Amino acid sequence: MKLSAKTRYGLKVMCYLAKEEGKGPISLSTIAHEIEASDKYIEQILLELRKANLVKATRGANGGYFVEDSKDITVGAIVRTLEDDLLIVNCVSDNNTCPNKASCQTHVVWENLYNEMNKLLDSMSLQSIIRK
Repeated sequence: MKLSAKTRYGLKVMCYLAKEEGKGPISLSTIAHEIEASDKYIEQILLELRKANLVKATRGANGGYFVEDSKDITVGAIVRTLEDDLLIVNCVSDNNTCPNKASCQTHVVWENLYNEMNKLLDSMSLQSIIRK
């Protein structure tokens, strides 16, 4: 499994915003410059993070993006937002309609992998990773 560039940049964005927590909104161009990515690309990522309520935004001359309570934001929440809920195979989704699920000998492998990945990512808060 390979995580997308969007997720890697998204986690960088969130770490940057967590480091700047409490300093007020940060402009899109500042974030993009710090992350070394284009404004358009970072804007797309921030849109998804905003929809998931992981990032807040304000408009106007002094507007920008910020996070609140980065200690309560998990890496898992960020990755699931940007990676289609981290579904490695469709049979682990809540909407699974696989007719072979009950008899599939490999289902337990995918389910355990999915659960353990999520458990690990949920054990890390933004604050815990920026402190290292």
